[in-house]
Amino acid sequence: MPIPASAPEWHIGLIGYGEVGRILGEDLRAQGLRVSAYDRKLGGPLQQPLLEHARAYGVELLDSHARLAATADFVISAVTASQTLDVARACAPRVRKDAFFLDFNSASPGAKQAAGVLIDAAGARYVEGAVMTSIPPYRIKVPLLLGGASARALAEAIAPLGFDAKVVSDRLGVASATKMCRSVMVKGLEAMVIESFTAARHYGVEDAVLASLQETFPGIDWERQGAYFFQRVIEHGRRRSEEMHESANTVREVGMPAFSAQGTAERQAWMADHADAGTFGERGAPGFARAADWRAEADRLLQSLKEPTA
Repeated sequence: MPIPASAPEWHIGLIGYGEVGRILGEDLRAQGLRVSAYDRKLGGPLQQPLLEHARAYGVELLDSHARLAATADFVISAVTASQTLDVARACAPRVRKDAFFLDFNSASPGAKQAAGVLIDAAGARYVEGAVMTSIPPYRIKVPLLLGGASARALAEAIAPLGFDAKVVSDRLGVASATKMCRSVMVKGLEAMVIESFTAARHYGVEDAVLASLQETFPGIDWERQGAYFFQRVIEHGRRRSEEMHESANTVREVGMPAFSAQGTAERQAWMADHADAGTFGERGAPGFARAADWRAEADRLLQSLKEPTA
């Protein structure tokens, strides 16, 4: 059976049912669309929040990539960056002919191109997507760059669903390159702020450092930005680290050493390790990664560095 011509009639398949997948699931179900999802956490000790969310919003949970790919008219892959190519490999043997496959993941141009070859060869239509800012404030309307031979057709089809998609190229790799090069700056700034502010706090010079930054860059509220950066990295450092490994790959694909991007990946992962170890409190507890003053989190980090390791 061919896929319906109208997107509101599509069966939507979400691969990855984390923060992004759940937001999309909520917004698509609110429009009455049929939505299924698969996540590799299903069947394991971390599945309970997924089950509860799916039950609350009427999302059907499936037990494999292949089963989802075989039934969905429109597949959205929203997993961690390192899983980008694995998801394409798992879906390709069963993906429906002419189905759209939107790759939301923060992966390098090379990874997107390789995934595209697999999906297109199976008879589906691969489109790369690059999410250009944080999803929660915008939800389904988050600014999204699309690329690939089927990008324009998909952009027109999903506009009635509320997606804010802009086609940047009919070539794969352009949208992801835009995202990855931006991430070198944005995620790099997060890492630098955490490193600079925490060290300044240790030496008791944080007020002088912030005053100097405010004078040099008067358009940025460094207190507020510092708190936000600490919050986001504490909560999402693991995912950000994987994205930055892909940003580093993007730089290496040019032939340049990825000094900054690789260092950012390591700092983000280091913060994720501390978050997992309880340095900033219990993950998932009220108030976790929500301190309004970055100094509270920097102090926790500094205290942990004084404690002897086992």
